[in-house]
Amino acid sequence: MAAYTIYDVTVSVLTPLHIGSGRELLHEYDYAIHGGRTWRINETALLDAQDVEDAQVAAQLASAPPAQLLRPQDFQPDSGLFRYALRGTPRSQAKGAQLREQIKDVFDRPYLPGSSLKGALRTALAWNVWRQQRMRPEMSKIGRRRQWAGQRYEQDIFGRDPNRDFLRALQVSDSAPAELGRLMILNARVMSRRGDLAAPIEMEAIAPDTKFSLTLKVDEALFSQWAIDNGLRLRGKDLLTDLPRAVQDHSLALARREIEWFKAIRGAEQLSGFYQQVAGSRPGARRFLVSLGWGTGWESKTFGSHLQADPALMERIMRDFRLARGPRQQGDPFPKSRRVVVQISKDHQGRPTEKPVALWGWCLVEMKERKP
Repeated sequence: MAAYTIYDVTVSVLTPLHIGSGRELLHEYDYAIHGGRTWRINETALLDAQDVEDAQVAAQLASAPPAQLLRPQDFQPDSGLFRYALRGTPRSQAKGAQLREQIKDVFDRPYLPGSSLKGALRTALAWNVWRQQRMRPEMSKIGRRRQWAGQRYEQDIFGRDPNRDFLRALQVSDSAPAELGRLMILNARVMSRRGDLAAPIEMEAIAPDTKFSLTLKVDEALFSQWAIDNGLRLRGKDLLTDLPRAVQDHSLALARREIEWFKAIRGAEQLSGFYQQVAGSRPGARRFLVSLGWGTGWESKTFGSHLQADPALMERIMRDFRLARGPRQQGDPFPKSRRVVVQISKDHQGRPTEKPVALWGWCLVEMKERKP
């Protein structure tokens, strides 16, 4: 009988989390804005409600965006004309403005894909193995093709092919869905080292204080004598046993670097303060902090600081993979910007103002071993 350990996992969202479906929703086609809320249109129900035998209505259906068929009295949660309504509105209310969709199940309930969490765990484990083995950045192992970048390092760390990758022993389920009310509309900006805000992006996101429940399974049979006798010799069992510490170490190192980046920016005190809390955190056994999803940055999804240990090679990586955007001098810090959540309000003259209020994608994970 196969030996395995199952953990019941709770993921608590600390800062807004966006994991995209890959779809851009369009204003007046996919959603409407009314009463300070964003209403996701049920296109089928809206069209079924129209009198298609009326020639004028039929002409309007052929030429007008669906939102223009709605009347003020239609904006009711129980009208049947909407799939859901979310608090908040995107910055842009122009026709055709884009809103990035959050991944959801078939009932429009947000959930956490197991692949997103496992990807974040894989990055943290790789970063730790690099440090423990005192690996060095080498262009020959990074390669020149974007889709295969760093594959040699992945093979050295996890195993030379998917069959021998020790993370095949780590199985992370999709979470149970959260309530639709945990979704909100948020506005994001790119923040420069000077504190300038650029590149507005609007999206659906999961609100802080949301909790997801899922399971994590470690298949210990793949490390057993049975596996060795059958030609499978995986390393990495100790890393999976000590998974919370490894991920927490990566998160602490990331937070310390980000404190340095944000602390000199006027108006970013709230953001640097959050990273100071992360850097000083001690979650305890079987608990760890992790950043995942959109907007968490290049450092959280790569070998990050390890690659930057060789400035000359880092410059070559940026040149070969065209990582830098806009003007840049050799030796300038990379990345040169961060994505942040902004709050939009109006000043005393009624002009819109934006303030950075949060970072993206930080979560607290707690693992509880399930007893037989």
